[in-house]
Amino acid sequence: MLNSFVELNGRDRAKALLDEGTFRELLGPLDKLQSPHLEPQGIVPQSDDGIILAVGEIRKRKVLIISMEGAFQGGGIGEVSGAKISGALELALEENKKGNTLYPIMIFDTGGVRLQEANYGLLAISEIGAQVVALRKYVPVVGLIPGRVGAFGGMSITAELFTTLIATKKARLGLNGPEVIEQEAGVMEFDSSDKALIWSTIGANQRQHTGLIDDVVEDTTGAVIEAVDAALGAPVKPAKTEQTDFYLTLLKALDPTESWTPERYREFYKQQQPVKQPIPLAKEGAADASDGRGYRWFSLLTGITHPVSDVPTVLAADVEKNGQLCRYISIVPDAESRFPRVRKGEVGMMEGWTVAQIVRDAILQDENSEVKRPIIAVIDVPSQAYGYKEEMVGISLALAASADAYATARLQGHPVIGVIVGNAISGGFLAHGLQSNRLIALDDGKINIQAMSKASAARITKRTIAELDEATKKVPAMAYDVRSYSTLGPLYRLLAGIQADDPQRGDVATVEQTISEAIDSTKDAPRDLGFRLETKEALAGGRAATLKVRKALSEQW
Repeated sequence: MLNSFVELNGRDRAKALLDEGTFRELLGPLDKLQSPHLEPQGIVPQSDDGIILAVGEIRKRKVLIISMEGAFQGGGIGEVSGAKISGALELALEENKKGNTLYPIMIFDTGGVRLQEANYGLLAISEIGAQVVALRKYVPVVGLIPGRVGAFGGMSITAELFTTLIATKKARLGLNGPEVIEQEAGVMEFDSSDKALIWSTIGANQRQHTGLIDDVVEDTTGAVIEAVDAALGAPVKPAKTEQTDFYLTLLKALDPTESWTPERYREFYKQQQPVKQPIPLAKEGAADASDGRGYRWFSLLTGITHPVSDVPTVLAADVEKNGQLCRYISIVPDAESRFPRVRKGEVGMMEGWTVAQIVRDAILQDENSEVKRPIIAVIDVPSQAYGYKEEMVGISLALAASADAYATARLQGHPVIGVIVGNAISGGFLAHGLQSNRLIALDDGKINIQAMSKASAARITKRTIAELDEATKKVPAMAYDVRSYSTLGPLYRLLAGIQADDPQRGDVATVEQTISEAIDSTKDAPRDLGFRLETKEALAGGRAATLKVRKALSEQW
């Protein structure tokens, strides 16, 4: 196509957006900051790790362009690529804090986490999201989805955090790719060979009609520049992720047992009017509720023997500890859930929006208080929900709403403490846990922390599960066990000797004491996620490539 923006590669897209003569690349190919984790797996690395960073001007406005090269590893985010993005956004944030207006623009062409570097990708995506939320206070943050790969996985959650999201008609946006849904939920749930169904569900036109994308433009460089320029000059508007009442009203009206088409959902979406929703705090109930780890530990930490909630999969309670009110939140299984894809504790649409509502309620209540209540996320999430309706309605936005709320609370001074008592997988972990100031984990062999189930990871990377297990010996970030995870440096504390399935009084006391120490450690400390780059494990090599990238980027800035 003549003058097609989609057909350009990642670097040429960045150049095409900028005024002539203003393109200056940072950490380009000649700097050779490539991933150290690919070659040990027999994968040829790329010297810029698939991320192009450039500063320049668009119609005299100073901008930072972050462009993803979808032709390299599907635009997947690993340690180096993630550090380039989050490091550049952090420097842009510092410029804006100084009064030097710099507009961030991100060009998405990504499948999400690079599975060959799994947990590095999850960490990086949470750090990128944290920077986006912080930047929105100062300037519009604009995202572009041209086409080819699109924006999937954890980066679809990131995309929904942006002030404005622009796409061409050739773009797709979704948390779970059709192949992953088919792998996890079966071909009857989503047939990945049905291209027409895919485009009508997650294509740009449908996404614009249902509020997930703000503007769809023609595939020309001129049209894209016009849309970006308009977005940069537009009045500030509330983030899509703040629309908790609208989406909770919509989800309560939606009948998951009925057959749905994209056209039917589009009309349903247009008819909804938000109704103020009550905050579903937990109360004492009967003894036949969930017995999962998230439920059990929420009960023990709050003192509510049989907690129940008006939203059965989300438990929240305010409890006074050491003279300080704390808000505890846990996502739990519900075998009778209206939404079948969350019955085992997965984080779905209702869970994402409800957690966002609960966290924002705490922010609002403490708005004029000097001391902000700590928010404790009790984490046992096997994944996000994999389902056709979830993708059609926009689970990426629901999970972004939760992540946004936690990040906003942290930035406003609420200590956000994540306690990993069970699994912490994929988008579920990004939504509920990875925006914490401090992460605590039980040293338990049953805990899995990763970007995707083994079966889906094997299908996407075209490996056997045995080959994946072999790769984890060379790259700890691919491993599922909590001890391997701890070597990357994200944990405040790894607690040994705790009986995770049958906690005794001493076990609970140890966890409570550690939470208290973690809260104290946030006082007068930075409110960003930088702590995880300063732990002894991170400094000893767990985040070596991240630190190297950030140092080099700062020197070139």
